Amino acid sequence: MSMAVYWAALQDMILKSGFFGLTTGNIIMIVVAFVLLYLAIGKGFEPLLLVPIAFGCLLVNLPLSGIWDEFNETTHTIGFLRSLYYGAEFEIYPILIFLGIGAMTDFAPLIANPITFLLGAAAQFGVFVAFIGAVWLKDLTGGLVAFNIKEAASIAIIGGADGPTSIYLTVMLGQTQILGAVAVAAYSYMSLVPMIQPPVIYMMTSKKDRGIVMGQLRPVSKREKILFPIICTVVTGLILPASVPLVGVLMFGNLLKECGVTDRLSNTAQNELMNIVTIFLALSVGSTMAADKFLTVGTLAIIALGLVAFAFSTFGGLVFGQIMKVLSGGKINPMIGAAGVSAVPMAARVVQRCVQKEYPGHFLLMHAMGPNVAGVIGTAVAAGVMLTLLSR
Repeated sequence: MSMAVYWAALQDMILKSGFFGLTTGNIIMIVVAFVLLYLAIGKGFEPLLLVPIAFGCLLVNLPLSGIWDEFNETTHTIGFLRSLYYGAEFEIYPILIFLGIGAMTDFAPLIANPITFLLGAAAQFGVFVAFIGAVWLKDLTGGLVAFNIKEAASIAIIGGADGPTSIYLTVMLGQTQILGAVAVAAYSYMSLVPMIQPPVIYMMTSKKDRGIVMGQLRPVSKREKILFPIICTVVTGLILPASVPLVGVLMFGNLLKECGVTDRLSNTAQNELMNIVTIFLALSVGSTMAADKFLTVGTLAIIALGLVAFAFSTFGGLVFGQIMKVLSGGKINPMIGAAGVSAVPMAARVVQRCVQKEYPGHFLLMHAMGPNVAGVIGTAVAAGVMLTLLSR
């Protein structure tokens, strides 16, 4: 072969390299991926989620790789990330995540003190604040940013601090065009709980409030632990059928843990299955962060509204915590209301850290776990309400 042929082949390779397909948007999103990797690896912010999300973002913004290509009927090929995404698109991954969460969750603190379920409900306040805000945004911005009512619901559920539920609701409502922004906002704020919640806690409680010592929780019997997931499934399923896929699978996972005769299944749900699905789901979320879809004014609005939702959810839980403090004659520490969001067990740990800074001998963790696990159910129910009202 002549040198001309070799040179032509070399030129063809150069022209087909990613450098010639790289856009400014791709470069920005690659930088975003690097920032997320730094936060996950360097700062330890939810690394099990942020590392695969960031790497999915990195992969999908490398041009001409074909990793996000749709199914080609001629060659019968499909991009790797596109094939993984089907699990998110058809709500498989979020529901399986709930199976793992159920298998890892101890509902004993909630069963021992069921009134704290109200704190989990109160902490959904931010969901409805953000929903109203997203609907009004069109008028507030003069039409620059406008979300339809289903998009508003998908954005609002970020306030529950529950990534799988946010993804599930967004997909079920058919709003996949904002899935990347919603998922990234939800998981980012979950990882930033230790930074976001303390200022709200200190603003809404006095030092005297934070020093309230709560009595030891009563022991919970094995029978109660077994009956709880069964009864919860039946009651929520009959009242709100749209919540069954999330609440039902959550409770199924918990039953595997508590019944005592399915340890192998429970261990698999907690470990191998949870880890595999987390990788698939997080990579799928990252793959939705392509520059042409992600770099919009709407994305910035979603991230901002997600922060509003999360802050107001914490605020709602603390306000109701103050109400419960008064009604209980000062026996309930209002700080536990902040744990009503669905970030388990991080929100409960934040409450414990805040109280121990001022009162090293006080322990609120188990009391905070009650509203924390209630928040998981509360967010799933809130998503069920929105599905019931909007899926028409």
